[in-house]
Amino acid sequence: MKLATLNDGSRDGQLMVVSRDLKSAQLADGVARTLQRALDDWSFIAPQLDAIYQDLNRGGGRRSFDFEPKNCMAPLPRAFQWADGSAYVNHVELVRKARGAELPASFWEEPLMYQGGSDDFLGPMDDIVLAREQWGIDFEAEVCVITDDVPMGVTADEAHQRIRLLMLANDVSLRNLIPEELAKGFGFVQSKPATSFSPVAVTPDELGDAWKGGKVHLPLLSTWNGKLVGKPQAGVDMVFNFPQLIAHLAKTRNVRAGSIIGSGTVSNKDSKKGYSCIAEQRCLEMIAGGEAVTPFMAFGDTIRIEMLDDGKSVFGAIEQTVKPA
Repeated sequence: MKLATLNDGSRDGQLMVVSRDLKSAQLADGVARTLQRALDDWSFIAPQLDAIYQDLNRGGGRRSFDFEPKNCMAPLPRAFQWADGSAYVNHVELVRKARGAELPASFWEEPLMYQGGSDDFLGPMDDIVLAREQWGIDFEAEVCVITDDVPMGVTADEAHQRIRLLMLANDVSLRNLIPEELAKGFGFVQSKPATSFSPVAVTPDELGDAWKGGKVHLPLLSTWNGKLVGKPQAGVDMVFNFPQLIAHLAKTRNVRAGSIIGSGTVSNKDSKKGYSCIAEQRCLEMIAGGEAVTPFMAFGDTIRIEMLDDGKSVFGAIEQTVKPA
């Protein structure tokens, strides 16, 4: 099943069911006004949404209309929680190696995670509006899950059953603000502006064999200013899978329905697969020659993030332009 949120001018938009080929949609107003409402009572509401989905895929749906990603908000325009992990330890290792720091052994045993802002997400085609280029504007292509209620102390095996939806994210970072902010010891705030999400969130069964072991085994494509710069395999080099990330988050607290957990920047050890954030490319340049030459994003730059399965878009594309405030 594929779900999206129509921008109707309200804070949370209207829930839509989208056909598998991303060509048509139908409002789910007779079933659930918003995606959060559906998640709050998933076992009852999901079968009703699936009935609409099956009808759309058969070419039915008396109230169907053309699906337009430009009219979408993030699937969850705001969420009770956005926790971003760093499951691809290769990315962390490169960042530390570039500045001459060793990677602690614990980084391979327990995931890194930070609490992001979840009150104001961007839609898939919303502009990235920022005040200064000098902040070091960077995209970060990620895969995310949306959970059902997760009880405190859940095991990874149990957490697997609590994953309701998956989507893509562009977790924008302001690289030149990060060092000073992290030096204070309290984590990211100003260096992490609003996160953007794919137009569509999908149930795990939509991925077929590509959803295995709590990972998505498909390439994640990042196209910067029309040039493909990254195509790493999301299922490769992911040290901590999504059930493990959820269990980490829920170790000491309950996690409520509608929580979003991110994979962190998708990264492969094989550098020929390109990069999912500019910082990683700059780290490789520093390791190789002592100096980073690839610039960060400038006003007017575009970024497109998408995942294809047999040439077909799974989640639709995040496609954004950086613009000055």
